[in-house]
Amino acid sequence: MAPTIQIINRVLPIVLLLALGYVIRTRRFLSHLTIDELRKFVINVTLPAVLFISFLEIELKSAYLIIFGLIFGLCVLLFLLGQLLKKQLKIAYDYFPFLTTGFEYGLLGVSLFGSGYGLEQIGTIAIVDLGHEIFIWFIFLPLLLLKRDGRQSLGGIGRSFVTSPVVLAILTSLALNLLGVADALPALPVTGAIITTLNFLGSLTIPLILLIVGYGIEIDRRGLRTALSLVALRLALLIPLAMLINVFIIRGLLQLDGYFEAAVFTLLILPPPFIVPLYTRPTLPLAEKQTINNVLIVHTLVTIALYIVYVALNPLSG
Repeated sequence: MAPTIQIINRVLPIVLLLALGYVIRTRRFLSHLTIDELRKFVINVTLPAVLFISFLEIELKSAYLIIFGLIFGLCVLLFLLGQLLKKQLKIAYDYFPFLTTGFEYGLLGVSLFGSGYGLEQIGTIAIVDLGHEIFIWFIFLPLLLLKRDGRQSLGGIGRSFVTSPVVLAILTSLALNLLGVADALPALPVTGAIITTLNFLGSLTIPLILLIVGYGIEIDRRGLRTALSLVALRLALLIPLAMLINVFIIRGLLQLDGYFEAAVFTLLILPPPFIVPLYTRPTLPLAEKQTINNVLIVHTLVTIALYIVYVALNPLSG
């Protein structure tokens, strides 16, 4: 009975926080503006805090380079697959290829993985996500801007990358880790206080993200069938792929633990990046806008359900 209780206590908070976010919206307890400001706070403050601590504490191994290349290559192939399907199936939606690749790591992956396996394990999924982050910043986002504006500034993309709080947190933490000073920082004056402050901020990340996601759950029935088809297509491809990667690469070749397997599965069932609708053309037809939003919302709900089942079947401890 004890393992069952442990599983319930891990997955039920996810459902309760999502439900609370939904109730907050339906009862108009907080405005959309407030939620947008909370989202900005998470992206620029609490999420970087979590990632800084995670990369500071994780033991870096050469095997992780294989995961980096694997995930990056997978993201590129998924985009090319989207392009091919759009052409072969004569899909009218311009942004279809952007919905076949990429994963919403920051505003969903971190909160789900942290809820299921603990904030102390976030470093695992952060390592798995690294190749994906490079893909998003240097391929996905430039192509998205090219689709919207007809041009792109590589200098602008580069500046955005190096000034992003999330990227700065990761790079700084990795540098300190590689220099071998990570263990000394908590015991030193000032740096010890900074580490404690970052831990406090990081603990806010999971509840805030889940509230924000729950607040945004609102499905438009128009274009719902198309959205369901695309979500089914993504997951029909990515779930078996995640299992194959775990069996032959994570477990077989690299001999990494169950947390890495959970991280790969979690990343690959995530919905497309939530930034897609933010960078679409202003003149985009309403039907395609509705479909994009429906894909993100429906995929998010399905992801949460799948993740809860996965954690129940793979509780992991110790």
